[in-house]
Amino acid sequence: MAIAARNLTLTLGTQAAPVDILRGIDLDIAQGETVALLGPSGSGKSSLMAVLSGLERASGGSLTVTGRDFAAMDEDALARARRGRIGIVLQAFHLLPTMTALENVATPMELAGMSDVRARAQAELEAVGLGHRLGHYPPQLSGGEQQRVAIARATAPRPDLIFADEPTGNLDHTTGEEIVRLLFARRAETGATMLIITHDPELAKHCERVITLEDGNIASDTAGAGVPA
Repeated sequence: MAIAARNLTLTLGTQAAPVDILRGIDLDIAQGETVALLGPSGSGKSSLMAVLSGLERASGGSLTVTGRDFAAMDEDALARARRGRIGIVLQAFHLLPTMTALENVATPMELAGMSDVRARAQAELEAVGLGHRLGHYPPQLSGGEQQRVAIARATAPRPDLIFADEPTGNLDHTTGEEIVRLLFARRAETGATMLIITHDPELAKHCERVITLEDGNIASDTAGAGVPA
């Protein structure tokens, strides 16, 4: 299993006024699966992704990610466990505006202690169609181009897991379709497990499995269409 969670909980707020976000999630995701995570706003989708990717510590339960016991790790250990193993693509891109496209992709690999990071970053940017924009800064790029840089940053280290939270949410329909095709193509090349949070059923149909969350619980877990992107 790439991910194995049992009775996973997340409670935020104060001790006097706790807010239960995740209410006992049991979930297994096999290596190489593509999974869409659906649900209304406030259902816990982004919180579940944050816990599974190590961006947030669970309040309770067990969680094993790529063979590592995430439930036993503190924040520093989780940060180390993510490096090079987990790629994350977010709706808002989250590129560093003072770094070029090449630097945005290379720097996380450099921090992870990888070698030949600039060559790897350039190759990945070329793979997403941005070989001619290596020296451009995020404000000089369109929204679609910025998301391509974000995908390159996520996939360049060849991670075991890719998490994408509404990756087309800030893009127009045509650009969004291009990004979906690119994201699935890069995932196929790396063989990574991928979990996508989306409100878009058209995006979800490309996944092999569709999980729906409601009020912090898994309401349904069904086979997806797996339609090629």
